[in-house]
Amino acid sequence: MTTYLDLYRYRELFGSLFRRDLRAKYKGSALGILWSLAHPVLLMLVYLVVFSFLLQVQAVDYDHYWLFLLAGLPVWVFFATSLQAASRSLVENANLIRKVRFPRQLVPLSMVATQLVSFGVMLGIVVVFSLVYVPDARDTVWVALPLAALVVCLVAGVSLAIASLNALYRDVEHLVAALLLPWFFLTPVLYSLENVPAVSDHPRLVDLIHYVNFVTPAVEALRDPLFFGVLPGVADAVYLAVSALVSLTVGALVFRRVDDRVAVEV
Repeated sequence: MTTYLDLYRYRELFGSLFRRDLRAKYKGSALGILWSLAHPVLLMLVYLVVFSFLLQVQAVDYDHYWLFLLAGLPVWVFFATSLQAASRSLVENANLIRKVRFPRQLVPLSMVATQLVSFGVMLGIVVVFSLVYVPDARDTVWVALPLAALVVCLVAGVSLAIASLNALYRDVEHLVAALLLPWFFLTPVLYSLENVPAVSDHPRLVDLIHYVNFVTPAVEALRDPLFFGVLPGVADAVYLAVSALVSLTVGALVFRRVDDRVAVEV
């Protein structure tokens, strides 16, 4: 797809946009770019303190619930922050888009790359804890790398589509912001689908959460090797691979449909 091949063709421009976005994210702060490391660590600590200690949430019957929680956070946080940042990226860069002709998909994709830094840090932290607290994970932790790559493709495609639509319809970014909170609770980050009380009474509802919500298989697939020390389920792995491909395809198609109108609409 030429939409994504332009990332390589214009890699120097893409690198410049990435560095600009990363610097702008922490401009004026004392730690500067070090916040890209500190922020995911602090975020993970907040979730741990609130849900594991203050609220004493124990949504699963496994040992080390805190690690169960951490194993699901990287995918969700990367997905949510990328969508929020990318949704308004074309609008916020309107002056640049109007002045210079360049592959505009680089703008939202550079925002995804910026969030990728935090994703890598969070995933690295979980990997370290998994190696320490889950002996079986030492044989499966390597699987997290290709799975994470598929997650990046999934998020990149969705983010590109959202950014493209928001350039034409400003309600899109507000809709995304409104949906993310209920979407979070419909994604098994805090709980396991196997421990949902409705699993026996309403199995179809659980299947909807599992397979209609395309973020769920990504969370489940990464959690298997990192927390349970087993290879991801075939259904989740295949679903993630297919959804990543579909996401990239849809993102490219949506962008190509609106590309000629972006400069005018923003």
